[in-house]
Amino acid sequence: METGSPGNAEATAAGTAWTGLPPGLLRMRRLLLVVWLGLAALAAGLLPGLLAGPVWAAFALLPLALTAWGWVMLGRNWRSWRYAERADDLLISRGVLWREETVVPYGRMQLVEVTSGPIERHFGLASVQLHTAAAATDATIPGLDPAEAERLRDRLTELGEARSAGL
Repeated sequence: METGSPGNAEATAAGTAWTGLPPGLLRMRRLLLVVWLGLAALAAGLLPGLLAGPVWAAFALLPLALTAWGWVMLGRNWRSWRYAERADDLLISRGVLWREETVVPYGRMQLVEVTSGPIERHFGLASVQLHTAAAATDATIPGLDPAEAERLRDRLTELGEARSAGL
């Protein structure tokens, strides 16, 4: 297995099999970036260009530069997300500058939800939201394939019920 491929499961030296997010989430976020900042560039260039002269249309360059920077940053952020199902807990790792790793013990899970808003549904994506007794350990895995999100929900619910029965 490739260790740098976020869409595939990857194994670390400790034996944890990490799974990255599918590329559909990156496509959705980049499309939203282009749409919103494209509209901002159009407004920033068209209005001053028409009202004050063509030189003022250069204000459109700022949203275009932000689009290019955002494109790269979204890719880096997407690659940083991954999760791993272990014997006793679920690990979620994310972050580019500030790495954050959340450990959610199966026995502490109270609710596992699969959510999908209208934009996510259009792109064929769903998110898994984990709720625990401690609000600090609530976690979300965004941008999953709906079938994978449902499989993960069912598995986490099953493991949570089995682990909490022993408490």
